Amino acid sequence: PWVTPLGLWMGSGGCGRWEEEKKEDGIKWMQLEHRGPYFVPPYEPLPEDVQFYYDGKPLKLSLATEEIATFYAKMLDHEYTTKEIFQNNFFHDWRKEMTSEEQEIIKDLDKCDFGEIHKYFVEKNEARKALPKEEKQKLKEEADKIQEEYGYCILDGHREKIANFKTEPPGLFRGRGEHPKMGMLKKRIMPEDVTINCSRDSKIPEPPEGHKWKEVRFDNTVTWLASWTENIQNTLKYIMLNPSSKLKGEKDWQKYEVARRLKDVVHQIRAQYRKDWKSKEIKTRQRAVALYFIDKLALRAGNEKEEGETADTVGCCSLRVEHIQLHPQLDGQEHVVEFDFLGKDSIRYYNKVSVEKPVFKNLQLFMKNKDPTDDLFDQLSTKFLNKHLQHLMDGLTAKVFRTYNASITLQEQLKALTNPEDNVAGKLLSYNRANRAVAILCNHQRSIPKTFSRSMQVLQEKIDAKKKQVEEAQEEVKKAEDEFEDTKDAKAEANVEKKKKLLKRLEEQLAKLNVQATDKEENKQIALGTSKLNYLDPRISVAWCKKFGIPIERIYNKTQREKFAWAIDMAGEDFEF
Repeated sequence: PWVTPLGLWMGSGGCGRWEEEKKEDGIKWMQLEHRGPYFVPPYEPLPEDVQFYYDGKPLKLSLATEEIATFYAKMLDHEYTTKEIFQNNFFHDWRKEMTSEEQEIIKDLDKCDFGEIHKYFVEKNEARKALPKEEKQKLKEEADKIQEEYGYCILDGHREKIANFKTEPPGLFRGRGEHPKMGMLKKRIMPEDVTINCSRDSKIPEPPEGHKWKEVRFDNTVTWLASWTENIQNTLKYIMLNPSSKLKGEKDWQKYEVARRLKDVVHQIRAQYRKDWKSKEIKTRQRAVALYFIDKLALRAGNEKEEGETADTVGCCSLRVEHIQLHPQLDGQEHVVEFDFLGKDSIRYYNKVSVEKPVFKNLQLFMKNKDPTDDLFDQLSTKFLNKHLQHLMDGLTAKVFRTYNASITLQEQLKALTNPEDNVAGKLLSYNRANRAVAILCNHQRSIPKTFSRSMQVLQEKIDAKKKQVEEAQEEVKKAEDEFEDTKDAKAEANVEKKKKLLKRLEEQLAKLNVQATDKEENKQIALGTSKLNYLDPRISVAWCKKFGIPIERIYNKTQREKFAWAIDMAGEDFEF
């Protein structure tokens, strides 16, 4: 059922892995036919009763000016709009698009009131979320129709999927970190800006009515379908074929899309296995309890092993009676199951979990009259479980549950833990804490590194030395202030400022070292890498980086950035898993 997602936006440095298999003399394809990009619908004017105010009075704006005002209004609750550079760049670009009459009136951003417009878009957004199911379905069908029409191309006789076939909507440039161009106007892409690339013998895409393309090329030494220059950085943007569509990146992307599909049906699945806890068939009950563990605890299914595999490792379906203990009450909680077994790679899984009462009762039943070495789920095989999962959703396996729960946990933890006011080090600590929550869920442990205590000691020495520097700097500030009290001269005053600046810098460095120490300590027995590379949709991390201005290289190293090039190109800051 999967069609390859050909069109991946290539970032500035499209990496080698995305290069297509070379044909003779750099030829990339023999035939390429497509519909061209899908253009963002034209601007819809605001309703009459939603007004912009200048200096306390309502002011009717021309259409172009109003559209740009909505870009700013939509971002009012974003920290960007509190930044001076963002405000200045926006106001400068906005004024350029105004009529001369508007330029005469609107001269000060502080006198502009976008509140009503902001409220209108917030309410519109809420209304869209609250639409009845039929309406949502209708919108989905419309989107599917556009996807069907514009989202595929014919490449050398194969119908291939394009991931990003839409032009980027106009808006205000955000950039990462403290970008000097933040707030500038990202202009609407028109057909006249777009160069089309296709094969000479193909049906050349039609531009929208009343428009023409900038140019039509027949260049089969490149893999892009359309390109234009964006106005902020003056860089070329492409709708690209995904040259490695048959390779790893494609499989990765598919894997997370399957997990995202689970999001739509997981509630029904949970309702079903709860119902099955009361089934007349013991086999169905066992399957339902196992599925509950796989879902709630992210346990692996525990596949049947090849003969001769020596390590006694188990997963959910192969748990034995000796691997769990039941406690009607423990540590102030009811119905506690204590797990203790060796999982994949002989990593011990030890966990005490309060479960729902029917699960507890069923486990008592499954353990009745059995020896410690007997199977807990004696009527359940992984094959039987996977067949059931496949019936619940196409492509569903126990691993998909793990991927889904890991990714959802990361997304929720990032929302809960990230403080927009924190500096980069503080935000990265929050990211690692969110990643840790996932690693704990997936039981990704590691033994404490041999070098841990030594490197911790070195870090502690650095912290102590820095504390000493801070204390000395505090003394220096006090001395300089006393001197200024006595002399009141400008030189002494300048000296106070200089000493205060130094103190502030040292205090920031100390805070950063303390954050490092906390992170290191919390991380000593947890392996973050496994979930980061295998279970977490990289688009969640990319979106988080983009949203909070964190350089992606602080999360992913070079190899990981190449592995997740598809995600870095695809995900905007608003991506939701």
